Amino acid sequence: MTRSNAREIAVQLIFSLGFSNHSAQEVLDSQLTPERFAELAEENALYAQFPNEKQQQYIRDLVQGVFSHGPELDDYISRYAVGWSFARIPRMAAAIMRTAMYEVLYVPDVPNAAAINEAVEIAKRYETQEVVSFVNGILGSFVRAEFSETPPKPDKAGEAQPKAED
Repeated sequence: MTRSNAREIAVQLIFSLGFSNHSAQEVLDSQLTPERFAELAEENALYAQFPNEKQQQYIRDLVQGVFSHGPELDDYISRYAVGWSFARIPRMAAAIMRTAMYEVLYVPDVPNAAAINEAVEIAKRYETQEVVSFVNGILGSFVRAEFSETPPKPDKAGEAQPKAED
């Protein structure tokens, strides 16, 4: 199983939390089992392979992190969804954006561009092109506004190069 697949499974679990009064831990305990994956694999190839320990931990970290930071993530979505009320945003799109924003904010080994690209690819499988563009725009605006001060990239020798002046 790839990290992309693990991320998509996490998004599906985060989406399902929106229809449940269960905690993130309860959903993970009931859904992240070999038996449940075998059942789901009959309908969705994403579940054909049960995640290894590292992948399971990544799924757990994403689901629990998004669940615990939900209000903060929803505030970011609302802030950058100009002209849209949060209630109007499709639930799957919200789950996808929450996951990507959580990765940008709290998962240091995932580059911002990768988090956005992965979110857009997941959105393409579940949403219309209009919503995919919306997700891409919100996440791009979020990263540009919240992380506009980027440190200079190191050169091949490992020394930071100053930014070029415009």
